[in-house]
Amino acid sequence: MSIGSEFEGKNFLVIGAGVTGRALFDFITRHGYPVEIIDERDSTAKRDIPQGIDGEKTIAVVSPGWRMDHPLIEELRRLRVRVLSEIDFAWKVKATLAPHQKWIALTGTNGKTTTIQMVESIFKASGVNGVACGNVGRTVIESLENGFDVLAIELSSFQLAWSDLPRFEAVALLNIAQDHIDWHGSFESYADAKMKLFHLSKLALVNISDATLAKSFQILKERAPHVKVMAFHLDTPGPGELGLVEEILVDRAFVPDQSEAIELSLASDLPSDAPHNLLNSLAAAGLARALQIEPSAIATGLRGFSLDHHRLELILDQDGIMWIDDSKATNPHAALSALFSFDRIIWIAGGLAKGASMDELARAAHRRIEAVILIGTDASLIKEAMLREKPQLKIVETDPGLRGKELMRHVVTVAKALASSGHTVLLAPACASMDQFTSYAERGEAFSDAVRELVAS
Repeated sequence: MSIGSEFEGKNFLVIGAGVTGRALFDFITRHGYPVEIIDERDSTAKRDIPQGIDGEKTIAVVSPGWRMDHPLIEELRRLRVRVLSEIDFAWKVKATLAPHQKWIALTGTNGKTTTIQMVESIFKASGVNGVACGNVGRTVIESLENGFDVLAIELSSFQLAWSDLPRFEAVALLNIAQDHIDWHGSFESYADAKMKLFHLSKLALVNISDATLAKSFQILKERAPHVKVMAFHLDTPGPGELGLVEEILVDRAFVPDQSEAIELSLASDLPSDAPHNLLNSLAAAGLARALQIEPSAIATGLRGFSLDHHRLELILDQDGIMWIDDSKATNPHAALSALFSFDRIIWIAGGLAKGASMDELARAAHRRIEAVILIGTDASLIKEAMLREKPQLKIVETDPGLRGKELMRHVVTVAKALASSGHTVLLAPACASMDQFTSYAERGEAFSDAVRELVAS
């Protein structure tokens, strides 16, 4: 089956053999086009560009995460091969296979997966034939042919840096803080990638409770007059905004009379009333309202939603001590949201910082933290930042040679000795996990297993 006239007679290269790359390879193969997959780190894929390729007849589709200055990408450009991201490729294919399908999207440093899953929960409650995809679970290319009317797409900074073509019905910008500086080269480049989403939509919801987005809000509006811009935040909303009134999420944006407000959900009906979760809920509700979903369905969808594992997950509440797994807090901004949710914290932190600074986190949260247990490669960054703010802080450093379950058994043993009634033991590492674990999920499972084994009675 044709996927578009511009692709007829073309050969394809898929760059990257991960989840997205394999999905692209399967899709292109199923539609009868010649395709090869290239990944220098995967033994099942080719390591190099095939010799003698015709650049005019070849299209390369790149998986997220590949740097634009990677030698293989630069070689493709030298050979005049057209290079597309998965998102741009899917958008082009959509014109043939799913022309009436609507796309909405969101991005942010933190909260993307939770928010996009909230949107999907609202879809189910409202009867909308839609699905969450992108940087969560199902890939975009896999979602084109299943008859969905709407795709709710979670987009990472990597995907946005590569993509230029889609035009979304509505998008949400959740927050922007330091992350992936090692890939983008600077915070400014990272922020630019995130803000790119703003220009690819008819309507944009912007979280002005976030300092970076608040500073950029007016500039964004002026630079993109074609985009209808709406703010959301945790205060009483003005006309054209979504916000919070007496613990009720309300809409003054998608209403006939903006002097009035429509109730969307009670804060007490949400899985967590932590500030970051209220903002995620407002973003999800705003995207749903952009699709004309009724407030009653939004309330039902949010009420029926439950948070993912490893995201502020209560593992144990015993002897007045709470043990919380927020292993998905893989950068300082995410960890700060977790730290602001509790007082009297025994904090477990560390791993791979990916070029991020810990200074802002330390300044903002040091008063809540009573002890720190450090793990991982960049533990010293956290130690130095915390001691600058709180020189007498109790800090325990672990053996960097420990890995996996052995490491977490040691960490939980130390935390058990430090904690007493009224404390919260919080795993919110502020760092990626790959130096000592295979993933943030394995890190969280190792922690929760150790808590159940060594603490629960």
